[in-house]
Amino acid sequence: MYCISEQQLDFILDDLRARGIGMVSLQQNLLDHVCCIIEQNLEEDGNFESFYYRTIEQFYKKELCEIEEETINLLIHKNYYTMKKGMLISGTLSTLFLSVGIALKFLHMPGAAALILLGVFLLSFLFLPLLFILKVKESKKGKDKVILGLGFLAAVSLTLGVLFKIMHWPYANMLGLASLFIMLFIFLPIYFLSGIKNPESKVNTIVSSLIIILACALMLMLVRSPNGTRKLYLQKTQLHFTNEQILKQELSIFQKSKLTMSSVEMNLFETCEQLKKKLLLEATGVPTIESAFEEKNSLINETNASDCLKKEDYDLLSKKINEYNLSLDQKMKKFIKIQLITEAKDIKSDFVLNTLFQIQMLVLQNKQ
Repeated sequence: MYCISEQQLDFILDDLRARGIGMVSLQQNLLDHVCCIIEQNLEEDGNFESFYYRTIEQFYKKELCEIEEETINLLIHKNYYTMKKGMLISGTLSTLFLSVGIALKFLHMPGAAALILLGVFLLSFLFLPLLFILKVKESKKGKDKVILGLGFLAAVSLTLGVLFKIMHWPYANMLGLASLFIMLFIFLPIYFLSGIKNPESKVNTIVSSLIIILACALMLMLVRSPNGTRKLYLQKTQLHFTNEQILKQELSIFQKSKLTMSSVEMNLFETCEQLKKKLLLEATGVPTIESAFEEKNSLINETNASDCLKKEDYDLLSKKINEYNLSLDQKMKKFIKIQLITEAKDIKSDFVLNTLFQIQMLVLQNKQ
């Protein structure tokens, strides 16, 4: 067994101090560990210094002072490693849930929405906050903490914006645009200017900044411009207005033929008319669309039908359709088989409006 001398002990202590270990208790602990390893593994006639350097390298990845930083974190923040473990677990689970949820969404299989919701929830409210807290504790400069805070705010806004968009919830575009604004006009300039001044991080800063700009540009390509949104709303409104003109013309022809509707037919027709007015009030603010809808800005937007029509409305419509079908001659007439997906929350108002128009047209065609 090798026996360490007093001079060698002083040599080890001096080297530990030179490597950034300032805590006396940590110095003594490291000294004991290193001495035990040397005495047990070094031969009596072995080279002490070369063996010591090989041994001390096993205690760190980059620098020995990492041990002191970890020790301080452990002493100051008793839950440091628990938070670190929680961050890794939540990050892994959110990635797994999101991957499986997106795959199920593409395959139109059940469970997609629940997995995506759970994945984004873990990402936004567990993984990202824990990552932010740990990084802030590791950062020593106030500027670095500000950059981390801005990055965290942009990341949470982005993940929540994507979630709101997938789930068709309100304020999705607002959250997405807010995250892009913070990322491009606040976070990126501060991050770039602080990183470009440091020669060691200059290249990484430039590359990271370019990746951020490209990622934001790709996201903006997926966002419809205000002009494109208005054109889409104009198309939806024009289609509905045209349908109403066709319906009025058919009603005029029907009335001139001196035919009359039965009470069942009239009830179904009027139910469709009432539902259309409710949908239009929610989508445009007016119960009917007039020819000057563009000048008055009475445009049908992407409002969900579920924001206006409730289960009772759909139940009433289904009841009237069933009564109407039962009243038809089974050989001569066309049954109404249009199915409204009443449980889905993402059906747009213009789709339901078009469906109600088709029901009314079938009533008139069957009568004629």
